[in-house]
Amino acid sequence: MRPLISALVAGSVVLLGAGNASATPGVDITAVTLGQVTVPAGIFPVATDLVARRITIGPGGSTGWHFHDGPVFGVIAAGELTHPGPDCVAPIYRAGSFINEPAGEWNTHVGQNLGSEPVVLYVVYAPPAGDPLFRDAPAPECA
Repeated sequence: MRPLISALVAGSVVLLGAGNASATPGVDITAVTLGQVTVPAGIFPVATDLVARRITIGPGGSTGWHFHDGPVFGVIAAGELTHPGPDCVAPIYRAGSFINEPAGEWNTHVGQNLGSEPVVLYVVYAPPAGDPLFRDAPAPECA
């Protein structure tokens, strides 16, 4: 477990030069924070929180529509995550897949478990220090 978390955090640092959902709330989702560190400005343009979490979405569950102020990197550990974005195109990420969610309101998206087994993800959030991990957003018109 520690090597995976370390790899995700290190990957975030290399690749980069808890909000409260209300409009489209999550359903059957749990998140456990595994570790957190604030990195001072210098490595990143601004001070940045790196937060590692294990997220589980039950069958039929959803994250609710949201976006992030900083990028999110993750690995699907189990199940299949359906991941529609602002254009409602819905790629499917299977166990072993890497997922990258760019920052910004333009990238409003939802994570859905349309399968019969739980989806388990290990993710690292990298928002500016003090910002929430996600911001709730309304579903796009195409949803």
